[in-house]
Amino acid sequence: MLPSFITEYKSDERAGVQKLVQQAQKRLDNLAKERARIEQLKVYERKYEACGYICGIDEVGRGPLAGPVVAGAVILPKDCDILYINDSKKLSEKKREELYDIIMEQAVATGIGMAAPGRIDEINILQATYEAMRQAIQNLAVTPDILLNDAVTIPKVSIRQVPIIKGDAKSISIGAASIIAKVTRDRLMVEYDKVMPEYGFASNKGYGSKEHIEALKKYGPSPIHRQSFIKNFR
Repeated sequence: MLPSFITEYKSDERAGVQKLVQQAQKRLDNLAKERARIEQLKVYERKYEACGYICGIDEVGRGPLAGPVVAGAVILPKDCDILYINDSKKLSEKKREELYDIIMEQAVATGIGMAAPGRIDEINILQATYEAMRQAIQNLAVTPDILLNDAVTIPKVSIRQVPIIKGDAKSISIGAASIIAKVTRDRLMVEYDKVMPEYGFASNKGYGSKEHIEALKKYGPSPIHRQSFIKNFR
């Protein structure tokens, strides 16, 4: 649509029309740049495509004072052409929500795993993160042949693993996993906020904002606070 518009009106000398043509060309250029970026994000998927089903793994919520740690697992189709996938932290909330729906619709399989605050206190955040990742893999409808992980090697997993430093910004599969994990956790924290509005979970998502810490000191811990994380604020 845009190329035909540009072709038809690029010789039109009216200033308003030329402005529209320039805007259309800029959109086309940006789209071409995004497609090139996404192709670059498939470098690991192309490298390991002969292995079979490739699954990206990532987690969110290791740092907050409250709420679970959540892991996502995503197997994308080999011909995946979803644009704008990136490290979830680099995306706006609106864009994450849009991409969540697209990923859930187009993925071969997705899985979510969680470790609750009590479990984090019991076994520590690192082991709880591994546990959530194993759950996410187990919750996939399709068994992957290889895992692309954001930085870590998950214990007690027999599937071949490839840890990639900053993988959520280097692999389309890991980026997709980070998005579904982030959206899942954020939605959950919004629901907690409805029950415990004094802590501001809808806005801070359990992270240690100034307002959150002040509420913690005033009201004490909620049932979803991580006791091992809040010792200095009690």
